[in-house]
Amino acid sequence: MRYLLLGHTPADDWDPASADTPSEDALTAFATYQRLERELLDSGELVASEGLGHPAVSTTVRRTSDGVVATDGPFVELKEVLASFAIIDVSGHERAVEIASRIVEALGEPIEIRPIMGEDFTA
Repeated sequence: MRYLLLGHTPADDWDPASADTPSEDALTAFATYQRLERELLDSGELVASEGLGHPAVSTTVRRTSDGVVATDGPFVELKEVLASFAIIDVSGHERAVEIASRIVEALGEPIEIRPIMGEDFTA
């Protein structure tokens, strides 16, 4: 069963200027996550994992009464923003929760687990 893990971070904590000089705590957290990522790649459970660009450089496309419009930036002001995603292929929801828990333990930010619909979707 495949799941999408969505990593969120507080918008106020995501300062693009600080991306060039991560803190010691951030470096430790990232190293822990990289070890987990390697473990999941080796087991075949990790399909893909990527960090996302800052929301300030995003584009939102939406339908309006004037047609489809693309605008710079996120759709709404948020307290938390989507910072990363991972796709995992695991035996079931319990394993997805176990993996997400380890990521939260390493990085300290919440993870949303969403099943990926497909021909094997049974949720």
